Amino acid sequence: MNRRDVIALLGGATAWPVTARSQQPLPVIGFLNSRSPDDAAHLVRAFRSGLRETGYIEDQNVRVEYRWAHGKYDQLPAMAAELTKIPVAVIAAPGGEPSGIAAKAATSIIPIVFIVNDPIKLGLVASHNRPGGNATGINALTPALEAKRLGLLHDVVPGAAMIGALVNPHYQPSEQQSKDLQEAALSLGLRVEILHASNDSDIDAAFESVAQRKIAALLVAADPFFDTRRVKIVALAAQRKLPTIYQFREYVVGDGLMSYGIDLADLYRQVGVYTGRILKGERPGDLPVVQPTRFQFVINLKTAKALGLTVPFGLLNAADEVIE
Repeated sequence: MNRRDVIALLGGATAWPVTARSQQPLPVIGFLNSRSPDDAAHLVRAFRSGLRETGYIEDQNVRVEYRWAHGKYDQLPAMAAELTKIPVAVIAAPGGEPSGIAAKAATSIIPIVFIVNDPIKLGLVASHNRPGGNATGINALTPALEAKRLGLLHDVVPGAAMIGALVNPHYQPSEQQSKDLQEAALSLGLRVEILHASNDSDIDAAFESVAQRKIAALLVAADPFFDTRRVKIVALAAQRKLPTIYQFREYVVGDGLMSYGIDLADLYRQVGVYTGRILKGERPGDLPVVQPTRFQFVINLKTAKALGLTVPFGLLNAADEVIE
């Protein structure tokens, strides 16, 4: 073999692994969500931010397969099963109980990162500190805050004898939400009228009944379905001149009166971080379930003025953000 052949052979041997590496497929994340891409665009950005913290950038060194249920929870099991057949390396399921439960039912092997309420009760983890199994994530606590939200709404409309609560009976925590609200109402000397809604027609009917039942204010219970109908609900509340409290800041930025709840974008970022750590080799069963530490109380003074309300100074002082 002459010198030129040897050089060519060595050059080919050096180049081959580089070419092979460049052809390796990107790891795939399955993203399963109860909401819709339009109302959750800011949350997807937060998820991607969390991925970047662990060195993953979508379409550069990782691919994401998105599945959105648009508030139709019965579609999630088929979507979860589809993701397992791709197959994906991790399923990020931050869309509340419906997406977390669907992901867990679809696989006991593929790692899952969820945002749900009470994952132990749902059977997703063995404990918060040592989840075990193939799932971990965030305990969102959102339904547990309904009583707090009712108290804040009462502070704004102290003369209200009856307050309505919009609750989705198809949402897993709805029974506990209704119970918590009724108990809180008793302690405040109020009546709470539970208004059930699980589709657009139900929402319309609930707001129609507000005037008939002389409901003075409304609490929209925590539920991903209501989040997908955020614009519609805020518009109906404005049309009825109905003081309303919601779970997330995004409602108030969109001209809702006020909200109290977790910083959901920060939790989506944490889902991205956990997803990246699992892609790097960590086991979900070893990653403790995260408890929210940041809560947001937001008031829209422009909306309050339109409703003819004077927000007490104490509430304004307690708010994390006041939109004027």
